[in-house]
Amino acid sequence: MNTMYEFDMEYGDIIGIDEAGRGPLAGPVVAAAVKIKKYVKEFDMINDSKKLSEKKRELLFDVIIENCHVGVGVVNEKDIDNYNILNATFMGMIKAIEDISEEGISFENVLVDGNHKIREYNNRQTPIIKGDGKSLAIAAASIIAKVTRDRIMVKYDEKYPEYGFAKHKGYGTKQHREAILKNGACQCHRKTFLGNILKPTLF
Repeated sequence: MNTMYEFDMEYGDIIGIDEAGRGPLAGPVVAAAVKIKKYVKEFDMINDSKKLSEKKRELLFDVIIENCHVGVGVVNEKDIDNYNILNATFMGMIKAIEDISEEGISFENVLVDGNHKIREYNNRQTPIIKGDGKSLAIAAASIIAKVTRDRIMVKYDEKYPEYGFAKHKGYGTKQHREAILKNGACQCHRKTFLGNILKPTLF
């Protein structure tokens, strides 16, 4: 049996939760919560989303949606600026938990990727350092969060093609930084992340 699935089974009736997009200069932070309904052989391909190709993430996204209960929480750039990225990440995680709970899905414990417990969430939770490489549910959540966020950034690219969001997904690449210097910040940029690139008067 898959060792990541066995890891989850040791914690009982759980959901896994992870996020994507804490570091970019633009776009939302997205969290996902996953509860595995049944194990399928395709899950053997699951790993930390950062270690998978975009093509494999897209493939596994559909497998996870079909064989798991999934909740998603999206927190936009304005809220990231207002509440800071750590608090916005926790907000997204709570939204994801609420989303999966609204489907009537029950669970006894939340496995959270990282070393922080979710603030303002008072039910049972267990932080798992490097959980996306240990827990199947967390790894699956990382894929859902990453693919969901990437798709949002591709949509942003259609609206703001001058920034190249479809390519770098809002991260601070050389191309992206040069585009910001040339065009200024757009609506989907995190203004609090741009202090080293643009002067406040250009916001």
